[in-house]
Amino acid sequence: MNLKSNLIFTLYTIYGILLKVMASKGKVRGISGQYPLVQNMTVTEGGTANLTCRVEYNDNTSLQWSNPAQQTLFFGDKKALRDNRIELVHASWSELTISISDVTLSDEGMYTCSLFTMPVRTAKAYLTVLGVPEKPEIDGLTKPAMEGDHITLTCMTQGSKPAADLRWFRNEKEIKGAKEVNASGKTFTVRSSLQLHVDRNDDGVAYTCKVDHVALTQTPQQATEVLEVHYAPRVDIIHSLAVPQEGQYLKLECVSKGNPSPDPVKWTKDGGELPDLDRMIVEGRELTFTSLNKTDNGTYRCEAGNHLGTSSAEYVLYVYDAPTTPPPSTTPPLHPIPPDPTALLGTHASDPTVTGNRDPNAVGQHGTDHALIGGVVAVVVFVTLCLIIVLGRYLARHKGTYLTNEAKGADDAPDADTAIINAEGNHAHAEEKKEYFI
Repeated sequence: MNLKSNLIFTLYTIYGILLKVMASKGKVRGISGQYPLVQNMTVTEGGTANLTCRVEYNDNTSLQWSNPAQQTLFFGDKKALRDNRIELVHASWSELTISISDVTLSDEGMYTCSLFTMPVRTAKAYLTVLGVPEKPEIDGLTKPAMEGDHITLTCMTQGSKPAADLRWFRNEKEIKGAKEVNASGKTFTVRSSLQLHVDRNDDGVAYTCKVDHVALTQTPQQATEVLEVHYAPRVDIIHSLAVPQEGQYLKLECVSKGNPSPDPVKWTKDGGELPDLDRMIVEGRELTFTSLNKTDNGTYRCEAGNHLGTSSAEYVLYVYDAPTTPPPSTTPPLHPIPPDPTALLGTHASDPTVTGNRDPNAVGQHGTDHALIGGVVAVVVFVTLCLIIVLGRYLARHKGTYLTNEAKGADDAPDADTAIINAEGNHAHAEEKKEYFI
């Protein structure tokens, strides 16, 4: 076929020369401005390329397109190469346009448009063929993954030209991966890896690998994998009442989150079985008290587990007395009554809802106040006893019999003056009365 094509090319060349010689017998025209005009073309693999060659003015000189292998495609409106993908679009003395459909990477190269003047003038147009990247694939995903595992996700695409770019997304947020490019003939193979330290927050997360390439103008290529993570459960208890009181309805809900789902859950009271199943109803994850009373006080535990572990949560229930205050009258008083400070003080002391909205089931809430008051009373009693003991010792030290000077000398004196003189003179020899101190 190449021999036949070359023969046709030779004949058309001779034909063009003859036409030129015949035209030169008449009026001679200047040919300095006769240059073919072409443009470079870029097309996506599988698309259609239109190659156009134009001349501003032409004196009946033929135009020709040839491929990178210098094979003639069209000489004027005559097809020279038998290729069903190549068709004539327009042929005239001033323009020759052909089309190549279903373009492949092998069609890429330099195409030549020739104008058969003397000498022959040519123009070259480069046809660039873009290699379309294949749909990416994600490898390395373990189903299911365990919490704490280290895994590597690898995204790969082939057939791109030029090399494609790979982007990772965690749900809708872009994250960075490590890119690697390898050439394979005229195309490229691109890989991107993503290192993950798996935790429970990755359960149900979609990891998407998207391909960015100049050939993908409408439908981007992407692949998505949803990560499944198995992890031990975590348990919490939600209660329906902030201040449980006698006779009220109370519901405790055991909220457990784990994968696989920890079902069913187990309820216990103070380390043992539930005592009153008539009033304590267990339905799924809920424990319901139809009517609270003081015997319900205690620590309730909810326990749940799966093959990866077990978790539990506790709730300390303290049932308060039912309120005894009558409901307020719906008829407003004629004269507003100011609030009684004493009554308000009593309310603050007895109503747990006034004391800062603290949890009434918190252990030691009222015990701290009682201990403080008892300590103060003990200190007062102790100080009082100490004062009594000190005062008694002081009084005891000053107890005894005391004699005046008249008394000391009155035993042998006839009168008071003589008694005083005798007491002063005979003081050293007198028998003194003794005192005894305790």
